[in-house]
Amino acid sequence: MSAEEQSQQSAVHDGAHKPELIKHEPPPKVSRASVLTPVLIVFVVTVILAIVGIVRRQHASTVLAKYTATVAAPPVSVQQPMLQQSAQEIVLPGNMQAFTLAPIYARTTGYVKGWYHDIGSHVSKGELLAVIETPELDQQLAQAKADLATAQGNAKLAKTTADRYQDLIGKNAVSQQDTDNAATQLQTTTTAVNSATANMRRLEELQSFERIVAPFDGVITARNIDIGQLISATGSTTTAGAGTVVGSKEVFDISAVRTLRVFVNVPQIYAPDAKNGVIASLTLPQYPGRKFDGKLVRSSNAVDPTTRTLLAEVDVDNPSGELLPGSYTEVHLHTSNPAPALIVPVSALILEPDGLRVATVDSNSVAHLAHVTAGRDFGTSVEILSGLQQGQGVIANPPDSLTDGEKVRIVTSKQAAAETK
Repeated sequence: MSAEEQSQQSAVHDGAHKPELIKHEPPPKVSRASVLTPVLIVFVVTVILAIVGIVRRQHASTVLAKYTATVAAPPVSVQQPMLQQSAQEIVLPGNMQAFTLAPIYARTTGYVKGWYHDIGSHVSKGELLAVIETPELDQQLAQAKADLATAQGNAKLAKTTADRYQDLIGKNAVSQQDTDNAATQLQTTTTAVNSATANMRRLEELQSFERIVAPFDGVITARNIDIGQLISATGSTTTAGAGTVVGSKEVFDISAVRTLRVFVNVPQIYAPDAKNGVIASLTLPQYPGRKFDGKLVRSSNAVDPTTRTLLAEVDVDNPSGELLPGSYTEVHLHTSNPAPALIVPVSALILEPDGLRVATVDSNSVAHLAHVTAGRDFGTSVEILSGLQQGQGVIANPPDSLTDGEKVRIVTSKQAAAETK
């Protein structure tokens, strides 16, 4: 290897161990605008999101408040009152009763020997209904008769003795003391006779009650005895070995039905029309299309402060017996001053200490409580005579918490029923 080649290799070898000097270029300068732009974008997005959230929350609050206010208003259904033009008569509910109703009780103690009329039998006054056997009473009556005979014998002897002493006293054959004793003995025995006679008559009266008879013409409506039962006149009911003792309960019920009484409660506003002698027409559901004529015969002449009604009695003839006591009837009475009236459902009435009210609703859905005067009660509806104007809608079923001036929500009757469940 030549000297020149060796020098080149030596130079290469030396260069391999010497560090190479590297030039570092300075970093590029970052502008301020490029840094602020992302931050500004993030800030703007954050503000937009916050504004959107606030707007949505306010909208939700407004919707919730509106919904709460809507739901808080009680749902009510409104009905328009029906107008009844110029009512010429009033129709009142009445109850038919027998003109005379008598529960018959036993007046003596004994066993039922027999009964001769059952329910539905028409009986006449004095007709035999049942017979009671009273062996103890019969023996007591026999004893009373014997005691009376003894007392009468003693009285007869005392009278003879007293008469003799009166004859002898004039002849000074007896003392005055003996004469007075004989007179006193006569008075005592006479009193004993009177006592024995009264006791015998009492037992005879009790014995006469062995025969239970009808007190008046009528129909048997109840029979509470049977053959063999022990009847007690003490007013108590017990059970004995021979059977049931019937005492506190009547043995028969009898009703006079040729004329029936019908009692009606006339509202105070119609009290002047309930005059004695007014002719009334009666209708009954079992006789559709038929009317029975009756007459208003008497009234209580006083208004019941609780119901504000006048109790009146209408008598109706019932010769055929087709009208039954205890039946429901409608009594039609003519009015002297016919006037239009509004009909509302009974459920619309609000009973308060100061009287009746109904709840009306104005155009702004605000409830108002109005005092009203009620007329006839038809069961499901009632007549309003004053306090309500035609065209005013009434709340059909006002809640108990409803107050005057309260906001309400008008719905249909089905919706109101569904929401209250």
